[in-house]
Amino acid sequence: MYISEQEVRDVLTYDALIPAIRQALIDYSAGLIEQPPRSILRAGNAEGVNNGWFAVMPVIHGDAMAVKAVTFFPGNAALGLPTHMAVIELLRRATGEPLAVMDGRLITEMRTAAVSAAAFAALAPPQATSFGILGSGVQARAHIEALRVVWPHMRDIRVWSRNPAHAAQMAKETGARATEIREAAAADVVLTATAAATPVLEGRWLAPHALVLAVGATGATLRELDDEAMLSSCVIAESRSCVERESGDVILSGAKVQAEIGEILSGAVAAPANQRIVFKSVGMAIEDLTAARLVWQTRSLPPQ
Repeated sequence: MYISEQEVRDVLTYDALIPAIRQALIDYSAGLIEQPPRSILRAGNAEGVNNGWFAVMPVIHGDAMAVKAVTFFPGNAALGLPTHMAVIELLRRATGEPLAVMDGRLITEMRTAAVSAAAFAALAPPQATSFGILGSGVQARAHIEALRVVWPHMRDIRVWSRNPAHAAQMAKETGARATEIREAAAADVVLTATAAATPVLEGRWLAPHALVLAVGATGATLRELDDEAMLSSCVIAESRSCVERESGDVILSGAKVQAEIGEILSGAVAAPANQRIVFKSVGMAIEDLTAARLVWQTRSLPPQ
């Protein structure tokens, strides 16, 4: 069975996905998930930043197994194509039977934002109302939608982009306002969702109580946050091993990961209090399996 992106869109909601992702993060930190490092190959299709990559991400959890094949081609943006595309195969763990193959582009988009929403619920400063976004692409929009589920007090959305026209258009469509980067960075909660290879967010712009959700710049040589932002904050990771292997923000700054978000969500580790926090995520196969299983289960329900 093949499940298209539109069929995924028809059944997958943040109301269902966020709590499922929350539990998956707890299970990951508890050692209940088998997930090897993703294998990444360069496509060799172009030089420099337009050189795409192809990754394979297998995982086993509970009653299911899954593997995602995902591509990232930065040059696609100029062609009017998604920069990230993916296919996910979901299998029954007991027998190895393939259950479904489904488009993974929207799942990747939504599960990334759902991880941030689960982290926000545990880490955000009390009474946070302002949300600053660095970037104006798919993840910027997805995070507004996901965070609204867990953040009823969000009032002030500030958007900055290296392309001011994109920021203005996004602001118009989402009820945000386009601002200069320093104003976006001074918000209570700051999202970095850019394709930057070198830092765009400077620590000196951040509020002392800020929560930074850093989801862009996945790669050991890429980064969005400068040393001050990383070293003056308590760093919480989606996965300690993943970010220490794949996040240039962590590797190049020398910052130390203080805890995994699953440890905080389970209560095994107390959430940091009265300090700036950087939550760094790079994406994991368990999040794709969790979303794919939700899609499969929802589509398999008998009609009402």
